[in-house]
Amino acid sequence: MSYHQDAIAPHGGELVNRVATPAQKETFLSKADFLPRVTLDERAVSDLEMIAIGGFSPLTGFMNQEDYNRVVAEMRLANGLVWSIPITLSVTEEVAAPLQKGDLVRLDNPNGEFIGVLELTEKYTYDKKHEAINVYRTDDAKHPGVQVVYNQGSVNLAGDIWLLQRDSHPHFPSYQIDPAASREMFREKGWKTIVGFQTRNPIHRAHEYIQKCALETVEGLFLHPLVGATKEDDIAADVRMRCYEILIEHYYPLDRVILAINPAAMRYAGPREAIFHALVRKNYGCTHFIVGRDHAGVGDYYGTYDAQYIFDEFAPEELGIVPMKFEHAFYCTRTKQMATTKTSPSKPEERVHLSGTKVREMLRRGELPPPEFSRPEVAAELTRAMSSPAVLA
Repeated sequence: MSYHQDAIAPHGGELVNRVATPAQKETFLSKADFLPRVTLDERAVSDLEMIAIGGFSPLTGFMNQEDYNRVVAEMRLANGLVWSIPITLSVTEEVAAPLQKGDLVRLDNPNGEFIGVLELTEKYTYDKKHEAINVYRTDDAKHPGVQVVYNQGSVNLAGDIWLLQRDSHPHFPSYQIDPAASREMFREKGWKTIVGFQTRNPIHRAHEYIQKCALETVEGLFLHPLVGATKEDDIAADVRMRCYEILIEHYYPLDRVILAINPAAMRYAGPREAIFHALVRKNYGCTHFIVGRDHAGVGDYYGTYDAQYIFDEFAPEELGIVPMKFEHAFYCTRTKQMATTKTSPSKPEERVHLSGTKVREMLRRGELPPPEFSRPEVAAELTRAMSSPAVLA
């Protein structure tokens, strides 16, 4: 399929497709019992899927050492293309030892199902602390992203992949929209400018405000909540998606919004992940990307607007997607509406600030989020979800 008529080209110029054809799948399955086997964790399964469907274009597989080293050090692939997060398949020395360059490696999900193939081109060791400090700006093992790096294997396996099995999402099949499909939807709607929005938290009034501000200047809004692996204390994806459905039904122009899931895993890499999230949405066809307060942050590891400043380190044409930077939005009790310091005459004591972290704390205490923070229909859904202990486990 040609993408020259799209509003924006995929990162690297071509949308990757590493989903095996029926004939390829049959060939690989015939070899299943004879291939060396690697079991993927939840994040690696998400990475495999994102590579295969083109969400991580131009990557066609897990990174080799040359790409890995330059991404960690300079936020670029070996060919110079901007890329900010290492996408690697890490295994233990014991798993890596029998594998040889040129092997086809069977990739299983945690349930032991054969879902992919790795064409092994390289295996290499790496410095975990160096990766942590460069990518996450800390070597603190309490940081959830750093913790993953420290807990994973010490050998990276590199090579192109094929995805053999991809089931419909168990909870959101109608929102499982791949980059090729989202691009087609944008074309059908005639949208030339589309803004993407990333979130791992339930929608609140500050999100709604900045989304609608962005929608004033573009033709379409692509709401793209992340449903891959997140921290244990993040609110479950099904709850977040119901909140979006409720809000869109009551408060958004339906003909200007598309809701879809992002199957990727969360890294919590702050500024670097903001770049990463923007490039992924570029692959889905977005021309613009919202970057708000502490994007992809966690705890106090990053400055409030570090995720916005990092975009200034690259020439606009290198990124190929326009960041839309928003200050921290709040409810202004003086003007009785959402605002930022750019538009509100209020004093600090007249501003209602609530974050996703604070709303989780309120829900745990059995408190209803106030209308200044959450639309009543969304607050009711969050409260209802509290009846299930698994939601905030």
